[in-house]
Amino acid sequence: MSATEKVDLYDNVYGDFSSRAETEVRRAAFGTDIGQSSWLTADDWLRYAERTNVDETSRVLEVGSGSGGPAVYLAEQRGCHVTGVDINEHGVANGTRLAAARGVADQVAFNAIDASVPLPFPDASFDAVLSNDAMCHIAHRREVLKDWRRVLRPGGRMLFTDALVITGPVSQQEIATRSSIGLYFFVPPGENERLIAAAGLRLLAVHDETEAAAAIAQRWHDARDQHRGELLAREGETNFEGLQRFLDCVHLLSAERRLSRICYVAERPA
Repeated sequence: MSATEKVDLYDNVYGDFSSRAETEVRRAAFGTDIGQSSWLTADDWLRYAERTNVDETSRVLEVGSGSGGPAVYLAEQRGCHVTGVDINEHGVANGTRLAAARGVADQVAFNAIDASVPLPFPDASFDAVLSNDAMCHIAHRREVLKDWRRVLRPGGRMLFTDALVITGPVSQQEIATRSSIGLYFFVPPGENERLIAAAGLRLLAVHDETEAAAAIAQRWHDARDQHRGELLAREGETNFEGLQRFLDCVHLLSAERRLSRICYVAERPA
């Protein structure tokens, strides 16, 4: 299999969310399992909520809600209402089941939506917009950020992380491997800050979280290797090995800081 061939991460993870192998892999990779499928720990997620002033009165929009686990966890921990949007229907279905099973279906709702187009929500609908490692998949970033500003109430905050900020030389082969699980957009340093300002949002803080991505990618790779038999039986050898190469690539590029994972916090001016 060449590095340019696509491999399936999200359908595999969301479609087999509750299996023993996937559950054990998440625990080993992330510590506390909240159903995440990116470079995020439970503590990180609660810290993001703090940076955006999420509390029990908040209405939160999560863009790129994935399996639904983080949205459910946030509702449980903060008592807030969360609307999750994701383009992957397996993730939306899993999130809906999970919210019902955990008793927060009245606080959490999920929608299968392409987040690269205007969102179907009224102006000033949300107190906070959170998006973990999803912006790198989304086209038309300035227009998307302008739409986030629209759905935020005045004084509301948004936070997104981007793990594809180019901070060193990256080869054609590495870009192909890093992009093998889907559509990606790589940006130079300063581009997200420029687009945030162009969207009419006020940048509050920038945090470098690259080290965590390197560590999680390594743990995730090693945990999958420990459950190789079960995962091979479901994924097949081609996809299994492709995902292992992907995780190896994320670890290397992050550890060497040639690709950086950056967290951006901004607000809609009051």
